[in-house]
Amino acid sequence: MKQVNITINGVPLTVPEGTTILEAARMLNINIPTLCYYEKLGCGVGNKPASCRVCVVEVERRRNLAPACATPITAFDEGMVIHTNTQRALKARRTVLELIMSDHPQTCLTCAKNQDCELQTLAAEFGISEIEYQGATNRIPKDASSNAIMRDLSKCIRCRRCETVCSKVQTVGALTGYGRGFSAKVATAGMMPLADTSCTFCGQCVNVCPTGAITGISYVKQVWAALNDPSKTVIVQTAPAVRVAVGQEFGFEPGVPVTKRLVGGLRALGFDKVFDTNFAADLTIMEEANEIVQRLKSGQNLPILTSCCPGWINFLEYQFPDLLNIPSSCKSPQQMFGAIAKSYYAAKLGIDPKDLVVVSVMPCQAKKYEASRPEFANDEVRDVDYVVTTRELCRMFKEAGVNLQGIAESEYDSPLGESSGAADIFGVTGGVLEAALRTVYYLVNGKNLEGDAVNFRDVRGLEGVKEASVTVAPGLTVNVAVASGLGNARKVLEIVRKDPGRFQAIEIMACPGGCINGGGQPYLHGNADLLESRMKGLYAEDEAKTLRLSHENADIKQLYAEFLGEPGSEKAHHLLHTCYHCRKK
Repeated sequence: MKQVNITINGVPLTVPEGTTILEAARMLNINIPTLCYYEKLGCGVGNKPASCRVCVVEVERRRNLAPACATPITAFDEGMVIHTNTQRALKARRTVLELIMSDHPQTCLTCAKNQDCELQTLAAEFGISEIEYQGATNRIPKDASSNAIMRDLSKCIRCRRCETVCSKVQTVGALTGYGRGFSAKVATAGMMPLADTSCTFCGQCVNVCPTGAITGISYVKQVWAALNDPSKTVIVQTAPAVRVAVGQEFGFEPGVPVTKRLVGGLRALGFDKVFDTNFAADLTIMEEANEIVQRLKSGQNLPILTSCCPGWINFLEYQFPDLLNIPSSCKSPQQMFGAIAKSYYAAKLGIDPKDLVVVSVMPCQAKKYEASRPEFANDEVRDVDYVVTTRELCRMFKEAGVNLQGIAESEYDSPLGESSGAADIFGVTGGVLEAALRTVYYLVNGKNLEGDAVNFRDVRGLEGVKEASVTVAPGLTVNVAVASGLGNARKVLEIVRKDPGRFQAIEIMACPGGCINGGGQPYLHGNADLLESRMKGLYAEDEAKTLRLSHENADIKQLYAEFLGEPGSEKAHHLLHTCYHCRKK
């Protein structure tokens, strides 16, 4: 690749042709402020126009200021001289920010993105203390139709990050540019309610929105009310990906599992019992592995698709209704836990399921939508009453003065708290399939994998699509695929349409990297290293456990012996399985 010599703020630099001015400046540790730019999405070059102009710089012999994020350095720019902090550039940036703020609600103290808002941060960095420009403002009703994601377009700054991640990364296409001029916004087609669109509620738009224009719908007030209601027994379950992300907000090293401190913190909030969604993940494997084996024997409805992620299930129901016969019929671990809690556990306690409140702590916005689906309720009693995200739990801890650094460690309660290492890796792409293969091997061979053989490393890693051939018994090789991110899911499902015999088992997660990158996790702000750390943390949890196989979980064995009978039984099917519906209109 051709190298180009340039100068930035008087410092000479040689860069590969095609490098943007922003990338070149970062090589010299020169900070250029950005707003629409998001490193994981790219900006400008080959992707989308640089819409905010906060990153403008001055280039000698050019009349106009150049947006640093979208200006590539070409072979014709040999000798280019760039100034990032001239008075002209600084004045332009300030003017842009002041104009954006003139049409932005001044409700920072009550905004869900308060102290996480990039516009707020830039305003502080530029010392903007008053609104210089007064005039008309957009005031648009909020959209909370989905039970998962709130859209407040009054706070939209038209950066188009949400549109980019929705259309280019997830290939869902629920958001687009709408209107022109002062009335322009990024919205749904025809300004439809989000619930009436192809939105999967994955929450990746929430993760990249720099302001509070798109946030999760919070049920924290309802959870506090339940905790303070003496007539209710309130229990909580925590998803595997939460334990490697929640510590980030309390000064722990990124990715370090803080499982016991998490449990201690939840007890301090007043929950009557604290359980692990990992228990239900092991239960999912019991049902799903049995289903995989049955389908492999019959050769029917293959490839089987794992169904733990509600975001990709929504995607499948809308985008690929012709494939609704192949997903596993297993509910997600969240919903399995709720169903068992409202039946088996409520009976053990001797209480009416209506008086048992099940709260989930999840890394995901789609889990809120999933909990509200009508099929996940019995006599109008929901399996899961409220879902709070990792971010929301962090706020609850801080509101209650609970600091995980100083909290006493605690263990999960029984009988819905014991779990295997196989359940821990549910939170990362490839983990569900690996956990299932461990038990599939046992069901087929009548013996357990031993030593390093328990690790199916070919399905690990953060690559968007992974393929592998796994020998689960002599003469029985299973071709598998793993996809994370709905754009990658689309690629795999298109292969299934054209060549249905290519794979026998497929795992799909809606969010790139899996639940560790869910729409309710502490913000990455484009830092991919944090994702890597969370992944390593979950695999470390798995490898540190003596129990690494779901079917060896004593609490799971007890549940089947006392209540369910066996995997795939009539009772198990009634409580733990579901069906899917075409959502395309």
